[in-house]
Amino acid sequence: MATAKSTHLKDINNDLLSFLDKTPNSFFAVKNISDELTNQGFERLLESKKWSIKKGGKYFVTRNDSAIIAFKIPAKKAAGFNIIATHTDSPAFMVKPNAEIEAGNQYIKLNVEKYGGMLCSTWLDRPLSVAGRVVINTKNGIETRLVNIDKNLMVIPNLCIHMNREANNNASISIQKDMLPIVGSLDVKGKFMDIIAKSIKVSEDDILDTDLYLYNREKGTIVGIDDEYISSGRLDDLQCTFGAMKGLLEAADGSTSISMMAALDNEEVGSSTKQGADSSFLESVVKRISTSLEMNDEDLEIALQSSFMISADNAHAMHPNNMDKSDPVNKPQINKGIVIKYSGNQKYATDAISGAILKKLCKKANVPFQIFTNNSDSAGGSTLGNISSSHLSINTVDIGLPQLAMHSSYELAGCKDTEYLISLAKCFYECELKNNGKNGINLK
Repeated sequence: MATAKSTHLKDINNDLLSFLDKTPNSFFAVKNISDELTNQGFERLLESKKWSIKKGGKYFVTRNDSAIIAFKIPAKKAAGFNIIATHTDSPAFMVKPNAEIEAGNQYIKLNVEKYGGMLCSTWLDRPLSVAGRVVINTKNGIETRLVNIDKNLMVIPNLCIHMNREANNNASISIQKDMLPIVGSLDVKGKFMDIIAKSIKVSEDDILDTDLYLYNREKGTIVGIDDEYISSGRLDDLQCTFGAMKGLLEAADGSTSISMMAALDNEEVGSSTKQGADSSFLESVVKRISTSLEMNDEDLEIALQSSFMISADNAHAMHPNNMDKSDPVNKPQINKGIVIKYSGNQKYATDAISGAILKKLCKKANVPFQIFTNNSDSAGGSTLGNISSSHLSINTVDIGLPQLAMHSSYELAGCKDTEYLISLAKCFYECELKNNGKNGINLK
């Protein structure tokens, strides 16, 4: 018989699976988060309009349809900002303009290129479709529409072993040659953009431009003898994005800190876009909040000294078949809790102060934590923390949830870890951090 705890855990991960399945890329992440926030009473703000922010209010703002920042204003004077930053994008194939290519007088395939550092082989022989943003011409000017073709539209076929005897021996992959999906026979020539146009009920001639990405159509699922794993596309970093959103929505009012969730775009390609962590977006929102709350420049600087950012982006778990790739000591395990990331080359923002604060938060939330460091012979990746904190100079920690098959089209993570992050986020948003001015920080 299922216990109340196991039923709660199952409900959380079923909600996550639903979120993942309807979120093929960053545009839909922002749409789905926006819908949820609106349903929970958050008011939408526009960067192009003046803001009127009130104490006790709940708000969100988007940029480029692919990044979103949500925040709750305390009823009392704001002491600082409690921020969780995640990212909305995942590695995928982006459709190039004039995409159709005729092959051998037999097939129509699409011309695509890589977005982010992906495991290309995991995209082979999978049912794929396309989703993204379409920009159209209307009588009122240029407008955008989201599109998701709900159909097994294409496939990237493997070359059979008989024609590629080295396929299992470190064979190389050419994106331009090996990774172009077929959408049909020669009879479908010219129909790709027609399908896009019909799905949003416009003429093909009205389409001015597109941002379209392939996605794996296989639904996410729970895996394992005891249902301990979750397997899906885009766990990196939608699992953290989902956890941060749920924590923000579930957190009780009463803290004097401004609670913020920043789900930014383009982390997988370096964050150096107008909607990425290396943009003005987060800093601009913080400044506009302070202005609306009638804080002067010095008030804001004081508030930032009592602020804290959690950069949440999934982490590498110890791989069962390649344990030598991990650090000899710090080997995160799935379902064993929040992973705190450290890096000597400052690819992660964690230092002794921010690491200590996160550990205290975990203990306060009754959530386990573990440590990640790279194997010293392997170059590590970077994430949001150090980039965001270069624009908004506050104490920042990099964390993640442990996962396997990162950057595959179908990844693997832990069911318990989803709940751990929600609990941590909820606790964090209910806390107040106060810099006592003597190299000490109080947490309450």
